[in-house]
Order: sequence, then structure tokens, then C-alpha cells
Amino acid sequence: MALGHLLQGGIIRLLGRLPPEEAHRMAMFLLRIVRNMRLLRGVTPDQDDPILAVRLWERDFQSPLGLAAGFDKNAEDVEALLGLGFSFIEVGTVTPRPQSGHARPRLFRLPAEKALINRMGFNNVGLAKVVHRLVERQQRQAQKRKQWGWVGANLGCNSDSQEAIADYVKGVRALAPLVDYLVLNVSSPNTHGLRKMQCRDVLLTLINRIKEEISILNINLKIKIPLLIKISPDLNSHELLDIAEVALTSGLDGLVATNTTIARPLDRCARARGGLSGRPLFPASTAVLADMYNLTQGKVPLIGVGGVLSGADALAKIKAGASLVQVYTAMIYEGPGVVRRIKLELAHLLRSYGYRTVSEAVGTGVKAPCS
Repeated sequence: MALGHLLQGGIIRLLGRLPPEEAHRMAMFLLRIVRNMRLLRGVTPDQDDPILAVRLWERDFQSPLGLAAGFDKNAEDVEALLGLGFSFIEVGTVTPRPQSGHARPRLFRLPAEKALINRMGFNNVGLAKVVHRLVERQQRQAQKRKQWGWVGANLGCNSDSQEAIADYVKGVRALAPLVDYLVLNVSSPNTHGLRKMQCRDVLLTLINRIKEEISILNINLKIKIPLLIKISPDLNSHELLDIAEVALTSGLDGLVATNTTIARPLDRCARARGGLSGRPLFPASTAVLADMYNLTQGKVPLIGVGGVLSGADALAKIKAGASLVQVYTAMIYEGPGVVRRIKLELAHLLRSYGYRTVSEAVGTGVKAPCS
């Protein structure tokens, strides 16, 4: 294990010398090699601590810890990432047509703050290729007759689309039979005008249209596909209330709180364009999470994401109302070993506070829901 930590530390330092996007591609390449050589065994236990188990959407999660969208945009490394110990991963954001995103450089490290700024712009290979890869994965899973973690799909619209809702419908039709849940990304700050889809009337129209589509698809599927919306950390109290009311009245299955922020709590990146993630995002994203738990009276399942770097951070998200927690930036700065560490720390903290399950801790740090 000590050798493994030493090797991982050396790789992280090496990748840190490369430009961020090149480092990410190299990391995924190395991960595939490790997977193919079956070296993932021992990085994380096959069975997580039972205290971490979560039952949600008629699915059993071995732990609440998952990987946020953006890390595996194109569903290239699903098995390898699940092999690190995540109980679920979210691929995407996927758009109907391939798009290259914004001009480079568009991803920037802030290592002292454990933060990133990105203005990627939904760069991805498009729906057809992602569908092909997930079909191949589904076939492999059928041969193994074993479910190895859960996979969600994060959906977006093309930047030049004239019919944004139609783009989301295309994504749902193609991916609902291949994944375990769907997330509509209406909150990225890097696609012009996208955040306007969080407005009450537009959001309700979008959800109702997608729910109609899913209800048709569910007839042919063995299990209901949960539908979630990913929201911004930069919403005001009125906007949060609107989203909560839409979530409650539309039958939405969950919310992901939150996306990256356009706020700049760090002076040295005040003029940088794009979404800020990592440690500086933690306070704002956790506050929005708690607000949504309160406003929805704990009736809408929440996934907490934004600045999770430790078991204590994960527990803070859970106590703020999250049933599941995602990481992203932590993987960039600390490598795959962070998955096992966060789970071990979280299990220890749950026991130390007297919780018997994750579910017992959900929302315990939030004031009584509004009546």
C-alpha cells in the first residue's frame, strides 16, 4: 500500500506539470492501462463499509460517493472509474451533435486553493458515440451478469441549437434505456443563455416535456428512470423558491446541487471567465443544498457536489440534505486514492456521531423545513 501511495503521488506530480487538458487525457489513459492489467484490486475494497449503504430510487448504492459529470464526458472509462470505488458516476455533459467547445486554454488550475476554473463549453463527441459506448458496456454487463455500480447521464443542448428542449428530448430518448438516471444540465455558466432555463416557466415546460417522454419509455423499461435537474450555486432566494416549487409540483425525482460558480471569492482569479469549482465553491454550494432541502421539505432527493475533498466535507453535504455526494476537483489534485480515503473518513465520522446509516444523517444540519 505504501508503494501504491508513493507511485500515485509521483504520477500526480508528473501530471501537474502538464497542461490541464493533456494531464486529464494522460490520467484517463493510465487508468485504462491499470484496469486492463487488473491492478485496481486492492485500491478499494470490493465491499464498502455497510454503514455507507444508501437505498434511493429503488437502487442500492454501496456508498453515497460518486463522480460528478465532466470527468468522463464521453463515457470512455466507465468501468475503470467505477473500479476506483465510486458507487456511481455521471457521464457527460452530452449534446445531440458533437461540439468542440470553447477555444483553448479553457481549463485552469488554482492548486493553492484546490480549485479549478473551466470554460469548456460542453465539448463532447456527441450522442451517437456515447450511445455506442454505453451499448457496448451494457452488453459486457449482461455477459458478466453482474451490476458494477450505477451510471447516470448528464444532458445538455448544443450551443447553436434553436430548440434547446428538443435537444434534451433527443438525449433522453437515446440514453434512458442505457443509464440508471438522467440529469438535465441547465446551469453551466459556459453555454450562452443556458442558465435562463432555470426560470420557473421555462423549467416547468422542460420538465413536463421530458417527463412525458420518460413515461413512454418506462413502458418498455424494467425500472423507472429517475429525472434530475442540475442547478446553479448563484441563484437568489426567489429563484431557489421557484425551482423548489417546480420540483415538488412536477414530480421531479431529484436535484443536483450545484454546478460551478461565476462568483469570485478569490481575488487573484477575479477576471477569469468560466465556472469555479473545488474548495472555494464548498460554502456556496452547501448553502444552496441546505436551502433546497428546506424549501422542498426534504421530499426531493438531493445530490450534493461542490468542493468535497474529505469525509468531513461529504458529511457536511449529507447533513445539509444530500442523499448522495459527488466529487470532481478532488480527483484532479489528490488522485484516485481520494475515493477510498473519503469513504473511510465518512464511515468513521458517521459512527462517531452515533448515526447507524447515511440516511439517518441526511438533513440533520438543516433547520426545520418550511411548512
